[in-house]
Amino acid sequence: MVIGLVIHASHRTVFEDAARTLAGVTLEWIVYEHENAVRGLVDGLLARQRVDGLLLGPVPYAKCRDLLPADLPVAILRSAGLDLSLALFKALSRGWRPTPVSIDTYDTQTVDEVARALELDRSQISCLPYDPEQSVAEIVAFHRAALARTGADYVISLRTAVAAQLQGGARVLGGLPGPATLRAQLHELALQVQSKQASALRFAAGIFLVGRAGPQLDLDRARVGLMNLLLNTPEFGDAWIENRGRRGVVVFAHQALFEQATNSWVSLPALGQAQETLGIRVAAGFGVGASARSCLHLAERAVARAEQEESPSAYLVEDGGVIIGPMSPAGAALAFTYREHGAELERLAAEVGLSAATLSRLSAIERALEGRAISPSDLAQQLGITDPSGRRLIRKLSESGLVEVEGSTQVHRKGRPARLYRLRIGAAGGAGPVPAPVEAAP
Repeated sequence: MVIGLVIHASHRTVFEDAARTLAGVTLEWIVYEHENAVRGLVDGLLARQRVDGLLLGPVPYAKCRDLLPADLPVAILRSAGLDLSLALFKALSRGWRPTPVSIDTYDTQTVDEVARALELDRSQISCLPYDPEQSVAEIVAFHRAALARTGADYVISLRTAVAAQLQGGARVLGGLPGPATLRAQLHELALQVQSKQASALRFAAGIFLVGRAGPQLDLDRARVGLMNLLLNTPEFGDAWIENRGRRGVVVFAHQALFEQATNSWVSLPALGQAQETLGIRVAAGFGVGASARSCLHLAERAVARAEQEESPSAYLVEDGGVIIGPMSPAGAALAFTYREHGAELERLAAEVGLSAATLSRLSAIERALEGRAISPSDLAQQLGITDPSGRRLIRKLSESGLVEVEGSTQVHRKGRPARLYRLRIGAAGGAGPVPAPVEAAP
């Protein structure tokens, strides 16, 4: 397992200490002196080395977010309440008053919790949460204004560039994540990567069926042609392929192989190739389960659904209740992505005012994001709805506590920044899989 670490040069010693407890992990160090160098360094790492996961702070993440592959597990460093508490106690040990104080980058909730736990006057603490749009100059100005207003003995900053500019004019404590926080986040990322790798190695089956096109079609000849086409498809080079009935071919492989062949369950070019080169219509179904028998059963369900489509297509059915499709030969966007849902999700959907199918699809997107934030526009694209509808959906989810704000991003230099949100549907309890009718996207 290879994990990339994007860190400031001054933090390497702390990271090395935190990483000592990791076994079976190779660390690729990306060490920068200035924030503007992050993007080029990360781009170089991704070009020369395959990494299974990436750990970086919110500032480096904002600098290179668009470079990161969508399926790459990413952990964004967050200083915990423990780190802020230690910074406050360090001030006390130096004879400085714990408050008044100004703090940047920490979120308001963490500051509130620490102030309550340490019985500090929250009104004496000025907090400037992290925002990728804020410049170093703006953060420095915030601290200087707070110092002039309160006469504080010191400030707490997590930004190295801010601390450098304040040096000489103010006392600065770092408040950066300590070894315990870093160790926990490194271990969490390693477990996330292991889970992803284990999922990719799950056993899977695919069934390809030649469509019935009248008595003039020689099914045996069409099946042999389909078999040869799949045997000569590079993506299926490591798969086991054999005949299944008079008009079918079955393919056994790991889930990761099928994900590659279908562009992560979006399209299946082999369907188009069969139509263009062999003149036959093919339907495909994939099943992912705990055994060969269950994979075949799920693939049969999937291919039966694909045969109902008017054009060549494919579906995926997993033993956990996830159904994805139709996948087209041309790579069109998914029309369906949902999870068979139970009473708990039905109840939650009724409380929120959404259909259970929509909430189920949002839950599937949340699992695919693996903790990463998403903009309303990107969410709308994944759901196949308009941007205004995506924004309205985010507002409805926000009112019900099913999303939380996670900063913002600037897609275009002159455009307005877009807020990022973290989906929280799984935490609200919408995961129970029981059979439910298939519903199309709203």
